[in-house]
Amino acid sequence: MFSDWWFNLALDAGVIVLALALDRLLPEPPAAIHPVVWMGRAIRMLVRGRPTAPVAAFLCGAVVVVVVVGAFGALGWVVMKGLAALGPVAYLLGGALLLRTTFTVTGLSAAAGKTRRALGEDRLDDARESLSSLVSRDSATLTAPLVAAAAVESVAENTTDSYISPWLAFAILGVPGAVAYRAVNTLDSMLGYRGPNEYLGKAAARLDDLVNWIPARISALLLLASGATLRLPVLPAWRGMLRDRLLTESPNAGWTMGAMAGLLGAELEKPGHYRLGAGLRQPEADDIRLSVHLAERTAVLGVLLSLGVLAARHAIVG
Repeated sequence: MFSDWWFNLALDAGVIVLALALDRLLPEPPAAIHPVVWMGRAIRMLVRGRPTAPVAAFLCGAVVVVVVVGAFGALGWVVMKGLAALGPVAYLLGGALLLRTTFTVTGLSAAAGKTRRALGEDRLDDARESLSSLVSRDSATLTAPLVAAAAVESVAENTTDSYISPWLAFAILGVPGAVAYRAVNTLDSMLGYRGPNEYLGKAAARLDDLVNWIPARISALLLLASGATLRLPVLPAWRGMLRDRLLTESPNAGWTMGAMAGLLGAELEKPGHYRLGAGLRQPEADDIRLSVHLAERTAVLGVLLSLGVLAARHAIVG
């Protein structure tokens, strides 16, 4: 890229800091130029006419994963190489704009806040409807505590998916790494579900589990650290997390959700699937507010951690 490693470090640090400012100040880019929208369109096109036999569907899904992740990661690399050739300012601005599309802190907080306000004003139907931007479960019959639980669970789980994972990917592999991570996560969200097409999405789901394995555990530890800054019950939360971490179908989600349940002192239940923090009180609207506060503090710690990993990479690679 550029000649001095410390200058490269300063540029990459500037990229993530500027991307954070863009996330805070600007709305999502228009669909026409949003890389995640392009990913979705590419995935839909590639799985059109997919096979139904389990083995063939699995192989088809695996090929789609390789093509989409490889293509978008390579595209990110080409774009960043081109920006570097144009100079430091182009690299900084273009890199920040591209990185910003791979994560969101503000979007997660805003979506959870909408549910919190509706629930706090006893507009249960509106709160149920607003959950569609946070979770994929059917919310039509959820009680108020279950709506609050679903929102809190989403905030906790998405500390990993929405920003800690893409930031760590950026710190290790640059903007192309963050773009590739977002491609993996998008594949999982579109294909990695149970049902008639389960085998088509198995490769995407397993890869998503793998790339989030370490970040999810880091996110849980950062959540606990954030709780300590607010003098929340960290030790019981730690014990609850270790007890409940395997109750979810995902090998990763139980870590952050279990930590959040303990910090809030509230039970998080998805009926028919799991109950984290069993025996604690039922969650309410104010728990969503506190979960967002914890998640935003976790984001601050996550940025600092990512800058540390970034500095280590530049110092080692040069």
